[in-house]
Amino acid sequence: MSGPHPAEDLLRRLAPQVLGALVRRHGHFDAAEEAVQDALLAAAQQWPRDGTPDNPRGWLIRVAARRLTDQLRAEEARRRREERAAALTPRHEFSAPPPGEARYPSADDTLTLLFLCCHPQLSQGSRVALTLRAVGGLTTAEIARAFLVPEPTMAQRISRAKRTLADSGVRFGRLAGEEAGHRLVGVLQVLYLVFNEGHTATSGPTLRRADLAAEAIRLVRAVYGLLPGNGEVEGLLALMLLTDARRAARTGPGGALVPLDEQDRTRWDRRAIEEGVSLVTAALSRRRPGPYQVQAAIAAVHSEAERAEDTDWPQILGLYELLEKLSPGPVVSLNRAVAVAMVHGPETGLDLLERLAADQRLAAGHRLAAVRGHLLERAGRPAAAAEAYRLAAGRTLSVPERRYLQLRAARCAT
Repeated sequence: MSGPHPAEDLLRRLAPQVLGALVRRHGHFDAAEEAVQDALLAAAQQWPRDGTPDNPRGWLIRVAARRLTDQLRAEEARRRREERAAALTPRHEFSAPPPGEARYPSADDTLTLLFLCCHPQLSQGSRVALTLRAVGGLTTAEIARAFLVPEPTMAQRISRAKRTLADSGVRFGRLAGEEAGHRLVGVLQVLYLVFNEGHTATSGPTLRRADLAAEAIRLVRAVYGLLPGNGEVEGLLALMLLTDARRAARTGPGGALVPLDEQDRTRWDRRAIEEGVSLVTAALSRRRPGPYQVQAAIAAVHSEAERAEDTDWPQILGLYELLEKLSPGPVVSLNRAVAVAMVHGPETGLDLLERLAADQRLAAGHRLAAVRGHLLERAGRPAAAAEAYRLAAGRTLSVPERRYLQLRAARCAT
């Protein structure tokens, strides 16, 4: 079976840039997104057959702009919406480059679109969801799983966010300084979720979605350039680099998942680790620790161990206890339970899992059952471990994770 056509990767990279250019030129976020989707579909059908145009970004902008103009005329012809939008937008400042122009604009439209999606009039959850959809390219189902909510709920949230932006009349423009700082919390949360989806895909045949992980890192670097010296931006960039440094060792033959304690650490990216450690060290030196800095510190401790058995679990447990104070949540508590088990024994960790079982945000997913299987296996209770692994395998939509959990269940059963 042949791999995906190169045009598919190019379209994913260009989609947020094209959407940003359209919103900057015409406004109408919701209608612009639909027009961009139409243009992407046309490109997916034509480019593999006719070849990729010399200026693919300009081609997409031109086609999407035509679609958007047609939509606006059909929906609001009597109000002449496109003329009003053009009159309200200063052409010298916000006009997109001509379709035939090969250069990219000096301002990063993707980053500007990111801050637009994190507008203060949107709720925190809506900011994250809309940005994941518009900038990250995730489906509604993937976003729902990231938020641990039903898919219909997430679809309604995204629709409301689009209507709010449309009704607010906000313009597309680059932010800096204090206003950008106010939106930073939502922006970082968005990028972290995009990276997590890229690092470990919630569904599909492959463990990673390299395009999403790379895009999240690129955007965090852009935010870091906009807000240098911000500890949480440094911490998030460090966390992503330290985590992504393991990517080559996370899969074996056929794309099989390799857990952290079984990875060949000589395959880890030492340059990324060195950069990540340097960033988190600089951030923590300011003595204003935040959640991303602490998570990066945990990743740094893992990266310092040449072998899994050399891992400083007491230090990791202390960091998770700090993280639970700074940013309490079920996933943090679940990870702390693993650290407790590594320091004080698996039975102690299992006791903590029993308390987490009542949390509905974890109960429906596969993570809690997978961790329970791991700790039961360490405790020498293979039959119970096999049952937990099978339960987790039935709940994950990731093919590599399902195969790994089924393999662990089979090993415990035999």
